[in-house]
Amino acid sequence: MADGKRTGGIALAAAIGAAAGATLVRRRKGRAAAIGAAALAATDLVARARQRPNEIPAWWSRVVMSGALAAPAGWAGAKATGAGPIAVGVAAGSVAGGLGLRPQKVALGPVVGAAVGAAWRLAAGRDAPPAAVAASAVVGFRALSAAVFRDPQVSLLAESVPARELPFVVPLEARTGYVGTGYVRQLAEVMGGKYQADAADVGIVASLDDLAGPQFDPAGVGPLVREFYEHTTRFRLDIVPEWRLWVRPGYLLYRTLVARRLGQANVPMNQREALRGVRSRIDTITPDDSDLIGVRGWIRSFADTDEPIYVGIYTTYRHEGRGYVSVGFPVPQGNFTATLLPLPRPDGGLVLTSRGDLAHPGHYMSYVDRETRELTTLAVHGFAERLDVYVKDGQLLAEHAFSVYGLPFMVLHYTIHRKTAA
Repeated sequence: MADGKRTGGIALAAAIGAAAGATLVRRRKGRAAAIGAAALAATDLVARARQRPNEIPAWWSRVVMSGALAAPAGWAGAKATGAGPIAVGVAAGSVAGGLGLRPQKVALGPVVGAAVGAAWRLAAGRDAPPAAVAASAVVGFRALSAAVFRDPQVSLLAESVPARELPFVVPLEARTGYVGTGYVRQLAEVMGGKYQADAADVGIVASLDDLAGPQFDPAGVGPLVREFYEHTTRFRLDIVPEWRLWVRPGYLLYRTLVARRLGQANVPMNQREALRGVRSRIDTITPDDSDLIGVRGWIRSFADTDEPIYVGIYTTYRHEGRGYVSVGFPVPQGNFTATLLPLPRPDGGLVLTSRGDLAHPGHYMSYVDRETRELTTLAVHGFAERLDVYVKDGQLLAEHAFSVYGLPFMVLHYTIHRKTAA
């Protein structure tokens, strides 16, 4: 299996190198494609030979690969639009910066791209080869950002390991390209067990007592907050999103191209959308050999159309005398997991945070192997969230704040009401 993956990876690298070589020159494209294929295959071979367990490929090999990918994309873009070197450089730098996720990198990408494109325009005029412009813009951005931003954005935590070795990861993936509100039902068809849609009087956790630890005593949580966690379906939610202006354009693009088509992480953009209302329900799966719920899927959707907002699988586990909450958001063939540490509030509320000095809290992106069910998991650094649930003037409230590299980008304000009897 490992040899097959290695051979496939080298073959893919050779194909990308061939495409890059063919687009970088105007003549003798066949010879250039062969050279490009050999060069990138050799790069991949050396990088894999030097790669240690639980490490991502070496930085230099990833930079070479990104430059090779940019070359044919830049050539195709210029061919289709007639764009000059500055426009090609800006486009390539913008894409590279956007993939960097960090806001500073998003801003740096088009600046570097514009500078590289201007340099090519000065040296070769408008006829500068667009593949070379795009490749050098991406490589230049990667080199500069590596020098400026030294802390890693992601790190390979584990490669092809059993799920039991990563208790802080929810090992449940979407088996199709769409998650949607029917995810738990589809999961039950695969896992077996008793499926219950829109279960009555169920919480996202079985008991807050499962979260007890040195920093958190469940006895200090107010009764209404405890009831919300242990009997979530007794309540309905009103949501008011608060987005920072700098992130709105990027999220609007992501939402249009990804979130709606994926049926996952489709957060309202403004108060007008929030007024559509939120339908909140929990679907459960109970194993055939147990009376205890095995899967709790908290599904939030727009009340008017049932279009999904979030589909999250809520779990708890204990490690070294502490309880944690892990929330898994399934994506195609993978899962994005937020593992949160419970902390008390002085007003009887409860905080769940991904920040702290402990090893487990954080965010993780996992690929789930279809056959072996083994996980390959990345730790996603820089992303952080904090959920505060509390009572103020008799009203149950929640604030869910998100930040990236210390920069806040969104807060979801919830007003939580007890459902009235039909």
